[in-house]
Amino acid sequence: MKPEDFSYELPSELVAQQPLAERSASRLLNLRGDGVPADLAFPDLAGLLRPGDLLVVNDTRVIPARVLGAKRSGGRVEMLVERVLGERLALAQLRSSHAPRPGCWLDFGADSARVCERREPFFVLEFSAPVMAVLERSGHVPLPPYIRRPDAAADQQRYQTVFARDPGAVAAPTAGLHFDNAMLERLAARGVGLASVTLHVGAGTFAPLRPAQLAAGRLHAERLEVTPAAVSAIGSARAAGGRIVAVGTTVVRALETAARDGRLAAHAGETDLFITPGYRFQVVDALLTNFHLPQSSLLMLVCAFGGTGPVLAAYRHAVLKRYRFFSYGDAMFLERQQQDTHR
Repeated sequence: MKPEDFSYELPSELVAQQPLAERSASRLLNLRGDGVPADLAFPDLAGLLRPGDLLVVNDTRVIPARVLGAKRSGGRVEMLVERVLGERLALAQLRSSHAPRPGCWLDFGADSARVCERREPFFVLEFSAPVMAVLERSGHVPLPPYIRRPDAAADQQRYQTVFARDPGAVAAPTAGLHFDNAMLERLAARGVGLASVTLHVGAGTFAPLRPAQLAAGRLHAERLEVTPAAVSAIGSARAAGGRIVAVGTTVVRALETAARDGRLAAHAGETDLFITPGYRFQVVDALLTNFHLPQSSLLMLVCAFGGTGPVLAAYRHAVLKRYRFFSYGDAMFLERQQQDTHR
């Protein structure tokens, strides 16, 4: 298996740079069981779900993790917090003309931080004030690198799902961005249930796959929690004959991590689970997801779920039909392919 096996040609103008005026105004590509893609609108999702199905969402909340500053010794620096380690400690990416050394001081407005150590590809920073307070004062919405514009005031609300509750992500679980309260009410009236898990998306989700990750079959670690309430809701839906529908690859990763012993159980901790074709899914029956970068771990997961050939063919169809791609782009719905191979 090579990253090149998960490639497709994408014209740059199809990368969505702005959200649509309405969350639910996106298009929806339904990859049907016969492998034929159907072009729908996002509200048509209600017709693809059945009474008794359970929609599982990621309730992580994106923090204002991108901060611009300067090295006290001279030169600009851009910080992207990967995760908060303690009240005044954080793991972060730093971009500057010369990599800061341990002991170097960085200034972010009225706040400052000392570089404690380097943990490739990150740095451990100790701040002069609580990390979250620094981010609230000086932080920007951490838009992905393929959105080639500065963040705007509207992004503070639109790069956040309506489920967002638990702060900690540095990237949005983008499949959830399509839902608004009216859509949720419509699904509830149809008899579709709702449960939530938490997976704090890290900046590594945008990083190119490294040979070591492919060799080890492990990804960058992300924090997650699958609560007893979520496990109970999934068990009840299954017992009643409903499907478990993951809203996004982050939900798939969280649920499959919590079922790695063969049975879904409450779980809190970290996951480095790398789902590739051949993986045997334990929990998820259907997936709502955005379109993902070529050669990415997220596209590999979707190919594992729906079949590499059908998924890549659906992506080519989406390009031909001028769908909008990536975080602020359109969505795709697919059911799990039948699998006989075990991981």
